[in-house]
Amino acid sequence: MTKKTKIVATISDLKCDIPFLTALHKAGVNVFRMNTAHQTPEDTLKAIKNMRAVSNKIPVIVDTKGPEIRTTSLRDDAVSVKRGDKIKFIGGSDKQTSSDAIYLNYDKFHKVIEKGSQILYDDGELEFTVVDKKPTHLVCRVENTGLIKGKKSINVPGKKLDLPSLTEKDKMYVEFSAKHNVDFIAHSFIRNKGDLMAVQSILDKHKSKTQIIAKIENREGVDNIDEILDHCAGIMVARGDLAIEIPAAEVPPIQKDLIKRCIKKRKVVITATQMLHTMIENPRPTRAEVSDIANAVYDGTDSLMLSGETAYGKYPLEAVKVMNDVALEVERVKPIFKETVMNSLPDDVPAFLSKSAIRASLKLPIRAIITDTLTGRTAKYLSAFRGNTKIYALCYKEEMMRSLAFSYGVYANLVPVRKNTEPLFKEKIRELVKQKLLKMNDTIILLSGEFGATPGASKLQIAEVKNLLK
Repeated sequence: MTKKTKIVATISDLKCDIPFLTALHKAGVNVFRMNTAHQTPEDTLKAIKNMRAVSNKIPVIVDTKGPEIRTTSLRDDAVSVKRGDKIKFIGGSDKQTSSDAIYLNYDKFHKVIEKGSQILYDDGELEFTVVDKKPTHLVCRVENTGLIKGKKSINVPGKKLDLPSLTEKDKMYVEFSAKHNVDFIAHSFIRNKGDLMAVQSILDKHKSKTQIIAKIENREGVDNIDEILDHCAGIMVARGDLAIEIPAAEVPPIQKDLIKRCIKKRKVVITATQMLHTMIENPRPTRAEVSDIANAVYDGTDSLMLSGETAYGKYPLEAVKVMNDVALEVERVKPIFKETVMNSLPDDVPAFLSKSAIRASLKLPIRAIITDTLTGRTAKYLSAFRGNTKIYALCYKEEMMRSLAFSYGVYANLVPVRKNTEPLFKEKIRELVKQKLLKMNDTIILLSGEFGATPGASKLQIAEVKNLLK
């Protein structure tokens, strides 16, 4: 059985050989992602070439580092600190961090952070409180015992910081993505539409078709979600940084709300971070992790993401299989989002036909919906309902075929443009029968464009396979 919820696997340039990627794809991976925070373009390109060798249907995401605050490298070995210790925080210095002071890559840090603020180090491993503010530095109290290491992340929950939309490395990777026809850029720490427009301007300069995924990782991103969705292909609910910037108890309802908003706007939504974190070191997941995956599928997420589990974990294939099995099981019983979507679709012919197709699939034993698409519009209309019927999309452009690989329940193939679409549909039906995904007595729906590819779907047909192949 083929699941409808898609799986995104993060791939390291150190573990990206073709046999490994092929095994992941066969186990259920639909999308490959590269985290470029610690890579060079040469490392990334090597991995991308291997990914494309596996299948031309698999989209590639390049994940940018984004505008974040980090400590400088450490002068000595890891520095041990204990609760109650005092240490300086100094922004805008190229000095190395030491036991005396933590230096940061953001020059305004000690100027804009106020006394009483909470500072989180290395994804919350250490917590500091600002107890005094000097013209040249902050004096901070250590709130828990631990180790200080170099080049670690710094978060100040609730504080809006005037960081640039793109770092120099980000700009380089956006241009890299445009040059090498990468399918998606997942840009980190998106706060508003301006951050997206900064990325898009570089893509437009290169006349690139690369699409943007906005990573939602802070309060500003959540507050500005509507304008963000208007300027991107979709979002990633990046719960790691989000749970540091926002109280952890708020993240589950925020996740549900973000997924719901994406469904209404037909934008891709990826649920990410530590979904099977235990399986980095262990062959079995916890029950809580299984429930986390199940809840995201119940909510209607398009895609589930694995990070360290596939990038450097000991059990990458097992993690994919667990995620695949949980998605299949939940998809059997989860609701169809009929009421959520019906009123949110626009008033055009493809939308009307899509609504009719979904209504028919709820009343009749419909085995599959097949549609042809130039822009992906009709396929995305159908996907938004999160129905129980698989959607087979015949795409006239290769980039659209890979773009739809993200969308819930959609399985896409590249086909040539023809004035008469009937042969294309018959060819696809025969292929599905040959693969034993359809039987001659099955009833299916065809949504086709009878006036060429550009106008979109204009005709709906409901019939048994044997009659359609006559």
